[in-house]
Amino acid sequence: MTSDDKLDSRYSKPQKKPDFILFYDGACPICIQEVRGLMRMNKQGKLAFQDINAASFKPENFQLSHAELMAEIHGLKVSGELIKGMPVFRELYSAVGLGWLIVPTAWPVLQPLFDYLYQVFAKHRHKLGQLFSHKTACQRCIK
Repeated sequence: MTSDDKLDSRYSKPQKKPDFILFYDGACPICIQEVRGLMRMNKQGKLAFQDINAASFKPENFQLSHAELMAEIHGLKVSGELIKGMPVFRELYSAVGLGWLIVPTAWPVLQPLFDYLYQVFAKHRHKLGQLFSHKTACQRCIK
């Protein structure tokens, strides 16, 4: 985990094998806030959380590079399928009982717009985190 944002481990280690593993950027203030909320809602232990910046994390174990993981959000389904982008959010919110909230992002008429908006967000998340958070964004991440 990143030094300035230690997440509560009691929320991040489910008692059973999780249905979905989220790979998140622990140096991103916005990402940290989202993960904390998901951890609180993860009462059934369906989710597990992996900070891609943790020293112990090895992206090659998932046939990915750190750069690929930093480019956009990724998640691993229990089936072994790796997904990225907006489908990850649909999995996350469904797992915590809020799937109905994000369903419109998959509607054919809206999906391209939400996919595009997510890509813009992903590219600028560290700068946005600096603007909208009291915490300083990871300086090496802002390009």
